[in-house]
Amino acid sequence: MVFWVYHVLNNLRDTLRPTLEKIGKGFASTGLSANFWTFVGLGFALLSAVVYGMGIEFGLIIGGVLLLVSGFFDMIDGQVAKVTGKTSKKGEYLDSMFDKIAEVAIFLGILVGGYVEPYLVLLAITLSLLVSYARSKSDIINIKLQGVGIGERAERLLVIAIIGIIGFMDYAVIIVVIIAGITLIQRMIYTTKNIKE
Repeated sequence: MVFWVYHVLNNLRDTLRPTLEKIGKGFASTGLSANFWTFVGLGFALLSAVVYGMGIEFGLIIGGVLLLVSGFFDMIDGQVAKVTGKTSKKGEYLDSMFDKIAEVAIFLGILVGGYVEPYLVLLAITLSLLVSYARSKSDIINIKLQGVGIGERAERLLVIAIIGIIGFMDYAVIIVVIIAGITLIQRMIYTTKNIKE
C-alpha cells in the first residue's frame, strides 16, 4: 500500500505541473509576492492543526480540506517566485521554516485531537524532521537531495490529508512513519555515496 500511495502521488505531481505553472502565473499577476502566499499557506496549515486539535465532529474532513488548501498555497508560492523571477534567500528560508512549523503543528493537532496513539505521532514528527535535517546537512556539503526519497514533505502531508478525510488517520500516520523512515535511509545512503573526501 505504501508504494502504491507513492506511485499515485508521483503521477499526480507530474500531471499537475503544467496546470500549476498556469495557476502560478495567475497568482503572480495579482502583484502579491511569493512570501505573501507562503504566509497564507502557513495560516491554513495552522487552522488545520487547530481543527484537528479540537477533535470536533467532521474534524478530520475539515482539517484535511484546510491542509489541502495549505498544500496548494505551498506549491503556488514557488510558482509565483519562478514566474516573477523574484526568488530570494529570504524567501527560501521563510518557506523552509514555515514548512517545518506547519508540519509540527499538524502532528501536534492530531496528537491533541486524540486520533492516533501518541508514540506513533512522536515517531512521525521525529522521522519527518530527520528527513528535513538530512537534506539540510547534505546541502551544506553541496549534495542536493531534492527528489531523493519516496516521502518528501508534500507527500507526507497529502497522505495525512486524504487518508484522514476518509477517516483512517491512524493508518495515515503509520504510512507517514514508514515512508519518512525509508526516505531518511535513502537520503543517508545517497549522501554517503556522493561525499567526496
